[in-house]
Amino acid sequence: MTEVAALVAALAADTLALAKQLIARPSITPDDAGCLDLIGARLAAMGFRLERMDVGGVSNLWARRGTEAPVFCFAGHTDVVPTGPLDEWHSDPFEPVVRDGLLIGRGAADMKASLAAFVTATESFVARHPQHAGSIAFLLTSDEEGEALHGSAHVVRTLAARGERLDWCVVGEPTSVDRLGDMVKNGRRGSLSGVLTVRGVQGHIAYPQLARNPIHEFGPALAELAAMRWDDGNAYFPPTSWQISNIGAGTGAGNMIPGTLEARFNFRFSTASTPASLQARLTEVLDRHLKDYTLVWTLAGLPYLTPAGTLVETALAAIRDVTGVEATLSTTGGTSDGRFIADICSQVLEIGPCNATIHKLNEAVAVADLEPLSRIHLTLLDRLIGQRNLP
Repeated sequence: MTEVAALVAALAADTLALAKQLIARPSITPDDAGCLDLIGARLAAMGFRLERMDVGGVSNLWARRGTEAPVFCFAGHTDVVPTGPLDEWHSDPFEPVVRDGLLIGRGAADMKASLAAFVTATESFVARHPQHAGSIAFLLTSDEEGEALHGSAHVVRTLAARGERLDWCVVGEPTSVDRLGDMVKNGRRGSLSGVLTVRGVQGHIAYPQLARNPIHEFGPALAELAAMRWDDGNAYFPPTSWQISNIGAGTGAGNMIPGTLEARFNFRFSTASTPASLQARLTEVLDRHLKDYTLVWTLAGLPYLTPAGTLVETALAAIRDVTGVEATLSTTGGTSDGRFIADICSQVLEIGPCNATIHKLNEAVAVADLEPLSRIHLTLLDRLIGQRNLP
């Protein structure tokens, strides 16, 4: 067996085995269910220094091998979303099974396959380069699928306070669409939410002159806001989107004008806008239409972007060499922990398996994708830290 064939066989077997072990741990957010202990033991065996940063019921691991720059970091989460109706799964979601070429189980694609690939790629790299240049790090949390308050955000704040920065970071979110490697996320939009309360005057529906209907007041403002073009986006991002997610008013009675209306909305915004500019434009509309209202804002994350550069070029080449696929760069989709990591790392990419089944019943990842996913990460390590190509 050639060196490359032996490597491929080992990565395939080891990545599948570790992915199964991780899926078998019911780590419904924010419970880690022992995943970090499992990964940490394998990292420690390679000489990583482990640092747990658990807080607020969330499990976090910062692990680093080496003390010098450059620092290459793998980042991800061990937590998964709830299973949904168990009787609609074809098998127990936390008893991983392989069927028809798929590894099935909650978290298979989002993102325990990626975690397994991170570890096996690193094991292979360290075995061949025990005295590698720079540092390899892992930033892992059990608080990505939940509130995301005490996970990567906490670790990043801690590292920033210590003056630690990363040169390159790969987040293992499931980014592929039709086949492994066809899409890489080089940024994400920001998320800005608001809760609007419009106060009117409650009254009998037969005497509107004695009341003030907050629904009627908000209608023209809603129409104007829904028609607004907030920005034109740019070369990397689509235009900013504003959407109402919930709206409610009234007591349920058919003969009452309600006294208040509550509307919840969200901006998914690009680097072409700022939270301050979006807040100012929305408030200006409300001030023209509403007599009495309050507005509470929540900024879940700023947009981040990794333009063309060392990490992008190396990742696209690695994907091409391993899979034969020409990856597309994209900033679509929801938020990820990349938005936090970008505070201490100027080059952040998300690379992972196909996302067709994430958060769904019978979540699955193709077994055939596990080895090339690991080898993509191994190639990145070789070319960025080992400074050599695979044989």
